[in-house]
Amino acid sequence: MTASLDQITDTVRAVVADVLSVPADQLSVDTDLRDVEGADSIKVLRLIARIEREYDVELEDSDVFGVSTIAEVADVVRRAL
Repeated sequence: MTASLDQITDTVRAVVADVLSVPADQLSVDTDLRDVEGADSIKVLRLIARIEREYDVELEDSDVFGVSTIAEVADVVRRAL
């Protein structure tokens, strides 16, 4: 069974909250990850690696670095599945 976009978005939001140490309820689907307090390139790479492990996918660098919001990351994951 394939995860729905809403399920993927919820998972991405939870991973972002955990990796960046911010409450998930402060993150909307339109949250720009670069604007989250404490976000840096290393943490964003950790975030992507964790999402890849969660869904057992390998996301293309060109896709990952072309997105900035939680919704956009979730869409890249959905397409990779």
